Amino acid sequence: MKASADIQGKEPEGLEDFRTILDRSDWDALVIAAPNHWHAPATILGCQAGKHVYVEKPASQNAWEGQLAVEAARKYDRIVQVGMQRRSLDAFQQGIQMIHDGAIGKVHFARAWYANSRGGIGKGEPADIPDWLDYELWQGPAPEHPFQSNLIHYNWHWFWHWGNGELGNNGIHSLDVCRWGLQVDCPTSVTSTGGRYHFDDDQQTPDTNIVAFDFGHATITWEGRSCQNHPIEGTTFGVAFYGTEGTMIMDSGSFKIMDPKNQLVSEVKGDGSDTQHLQNFLDCIRSGERPTGDIEIGHKSTMLCHLGNIAYRTGHTLHLNPDTGKILDDPAAEALLRKEYRPGWTPKV
Repeated sequence: MKASADIQGKEPEGLEDFRTILDRSDWDALVIAAPNHWHAPATILGCQAGKHVYVEKPASQNAWEGQLAVEAARKYDRIVQVGMQRRSLDAFQQGIQMIHDGAIGKVHFARAWYANSRGGIGKGEPADIPDWLDYELWQGPAPEHPFQSNLIHYNWHWFWHWGNGELGNNGIHSLDVCRWGLQVDCPTSVTSTGGRYHFDDDQQTPDTNIVAFDFGHATITWEGRSCQNHPIEGTTFGVAFYGTEGTMIMDSGSFKIMDPKNQLVSEVKGDGSDTQHLQNFLDCIRSGERPTGDIEIGHKSTMLCHLGNIAYRTGHTLHLNPDTGKILDDPAAEALLRKEYRPGWTPKV
């Protein structure tokens, strides 16, 4: 299909492989909206080629490559924005600043959630690769895996080989806001419970999941329900901060404050538009300033997703040194901080 002309009267150039233009001087930035297993490797390649990068969440599929993406951005002095759009929304910036200013007192607990009614994906079978799909390129850095009928376009999210489950799909958005509001980085412990309960299908990631992150002086919890969409605090996708002097509930682009007697004190509504985050990325390319969703911020928030998934997959609580971010005395968990890559695709900075 031929693309429509843009407002400048130019037609976008269609390409199958972004690597063919890494050395071109007539473009400045790379926008990555490929599956998760491409996010960090493509970010690193873009930085090495001297391009600024906007990469969708999560910042990486595993912890090791996420840290490499941070190193690449700094080594090559590139602007790298992670698609955690709430960081650029006026209402969220205002609400988080109010929390930091003490509007709801001291906050020791933040809660994040996502509830949906997704269907099952059934049992996949070996299938012929569609004519429109370059499956070799789609796999990219991921180890070779036979094509199957229930993988593309969206279902790859629910396989550890390519995705990060609902925690890395939608949990990253709300966990990032929790971390931002509490001003925390690395937890001291992470516990996960849940499972695949609703469908007998090929999905490997949980459809029902609760993860708790303890930071010593505060706790964050995340509740994910992929197959039951009853709302929490009036919304199916949100964040709440519970303080000594009140509660703040944040939706897609708005927030409200309740007093200790659960009476509405104030409410601020926003539009929840993604354009502000993209505009921030462009503005920072011009100014050289760090973007609101800078890769280091994105990596720290994505790490919560990785740790939650590792706790789920190992079946036990993780204990960490919050100063170094290292998992303590847990070889099984440490092994999941990194994955194998196809020959010739291992990222390096």
